[in-house]
Amino acid sequence: MNKILITGGAGFLGSHLTEKLLKEGNDVLVVDNYFTGSKANLAHLLPNPNLELMRHDVTFPLYVETNQIYNLACPASPVHYQ
Repeated sequence: MNKILITGGAGFLGSHLTEKLLKEGNDVLVVDNYFTGSKANLAHLLPNPNLELMRHDVTFPLYVETNQIYNLACPASPVHYQ
């Protein structure tokens, strides 16, 4: 079993990736500041004991041990990133 970090995991792509990785039996840590993502995107996965959510802005250091990292932390809308 892998420990996987997904930054921006509460967004559209991140939430679907989280679901896939959990179905494969991985431990998944989702880090998001909810600027453009939403906790509602992960609501159906919250009962899964292999999921951990953390509200955190990745512009600040985060020290966790993982086997894999998927960095999806980027505002996905021109309104937010310009």
